[in-house]
Amino acid sequence: MKITFIQTGGTIDKDYKATKKNHGYNFEISEPAVKVILDKIKPRFNFEIFTATKKDSFDLTDVDRLKIYQKCKNIKNDKIIITHGTDTFVKTAKVLNQIKNKVIILTGAMKPEKFQNSDAMFNVGTAIGAIKFLPNGIYISMNGTVNKWNEYNRSN
Repeated sequence: MKITFIQTGGTIDKDYKATKKNHGYNFEISEPAVKVILDKIKPRFNFEIFTATKKDSFDLTDVDRLKIYQKCKNIKNDKIIITHGTDTFVKTAKVLNQIKNKVIILTGAMKPEKFQNSDAMFNVGTAIGAIKFLPNGIYISMNGTVNKWNEYNRSN
């Protein structure tokens, strides 16, 4: 099995750096969180990692979503996990729903992967565990559940 991971940004990829400019902390989208997670778990499957965008999901535009769609459509692999900000991943999933011949799972985290008590590893792990068994379609994986994109709500 091969999984293609696509980074789009969001909380899962955030890193907070001290800045002199405002004497506080500002986030920046760092390296793909999934790379750090996969380095820790030493997976027994093939994978590749691409970056489509490095934005907070509130900053994603229709042009960004089209870029994510094109990236997914053009990838030959049929198993894709997208790390994405949780606030707007349903909007992106709606655009991706035009792709019918792949399993695509969007996932994210409520706290950055860099935080000790982050849910990032659990959410990515749930998506990895599910992707082999799901029929083609667009899904969202959060908090131990995997749902069709149009059946997801925050209380799942």
